[in-house]
Amino acid sequence: MAKVLERRRCPAARGGPGLPRPCVEVGRTCALLALWLGSAGVSGCRDRSEGAGTGDASATPTADIRADSAVALPVVGALVRRGDLVLSVRATGAVRAERQVTLKAETQGTVAEVAVRPGDRVERAQVLVRLDPRPFDLAVREAEAALDEARTRVQDALMLIGDDPRDSTEVAQRRREGARTRSGIAGTEARVDRARLDRERATITAPFGGVVDRVGVVAAQRVSAGEEIARLVDLGSLTIEASVLEHDLPYVRAGGQAMVVPSASPDTRYRGTIEAVLPVVDTTTRAGRVLVRVRTAAGRLRPGMYADVQLEAARLVGRVLVPAGAVIERDGRTLVFRARAGRADWVYVPVGRSNGTETEILPDSVSGRTLVAPGDTVLVGGHLTLTHDAPIRVRLQEGRARP
Repeated sequence: MAKVLERRRCPAARGGPGLPRPCVEVGRTCALLALWLGSAGVSGCRDRSEGAGTGDASATPTADIRADSAVALPVVGALVRRGDLVLSVRATGAVRAERQVTLKAETQGTVAEVAVRPGDRVERAQVLVRLDPRPFDLAVREAEAALDEARTRVQDALMLIGDDPRDSTEVAQRRREGARTRSGIAGTEARVDRARLDRERATITAPFGGVVDRVGVVAAQRVSAGEEIARLVDLGSLTIEASVLEHDLPYVRAGGQAMVVPSASPDTRYRGTIEAVLPVVDTTTRAGRVLVRVRTAAGRLRPGMYADVQLEAARLVGRVLVPAGAVIERDGRTLVFRARAGRADWVYVPVGRSNGTETEILPDSVSGRTLVAPGDTVLVGGHLTLTHDAPIRVRLQEGRARP
């Protein structure tokens, strides 16, 4: 068998004399390859058995893994904090505008100008619609002229009876009141006030700042008293009427905090305040109503929308808190990964109550102290498959790189 292998081996590999033609060609090819590859030291005619099983490191490359190398796993971290854990009751409700008004004409006239369009933002006392002022100016002038005539009649009547303006007796005062009554001056003064008020009402202004939801008139249109002019909505102050099951109502208190999440944009959150817990419980749904006030700039939260509401039910003061996503369970025990010196530190921790956003870390039953402290960084992203002491590269949840 050895002789057969020896025959198959190319003589050029041994450099022996008397090379056959094929081996000469192979030898030339090997020389050319050697010159082209240069310092690589690769020979196309090397014995196939040569170097096999010798354990040469160059034959099997390996990676040098270090904690500070590029193989450190990117993870997301969040700071442990000490604060109040707010336990909540979940409910749903409809959004309503605290200030929403339909403006109507208080006098009849012809529309001279429409100064706004639906969707426009307006300030308090800004002009929305103007009626033609000429008829109102004429009515005021007529009423004022009638008032002047009535005053003249009073003066003439007092002169006929010889009234002395310096006389302050009760009899003199009665004579003057009688003269005013007979002249009709009181009714004329009321006519003047009415004409002036109608002239003011001919200009419809915004009673508060908000957004114009609808405009019901156009220029040159004839309107009557009571006809709709426009609708105005204040989006900066909204109220949510949330339905809370009766067994949860005892835990909700007026003045507590609330978190509002619109159904249309679940990534958006608004903070609110529990305004009131209404006294009546619906006999069909067995749910009560809780009013939540939200003050926010005009945005995605709009009247008529539905929203999920988290109502403050209890407050645990001064607890060590971590994000709920930091706590994982392995082999029936809860743990967190703490970032320390560029590595993931596996820490078993006893946990307390959670509100779905934050979880309370309890003191250790043996040492009596919490195993993670406020200011530590725990991992909340990319940590589910980590192992203890794995190299990591941390980015804080707020988007700031940890120093």
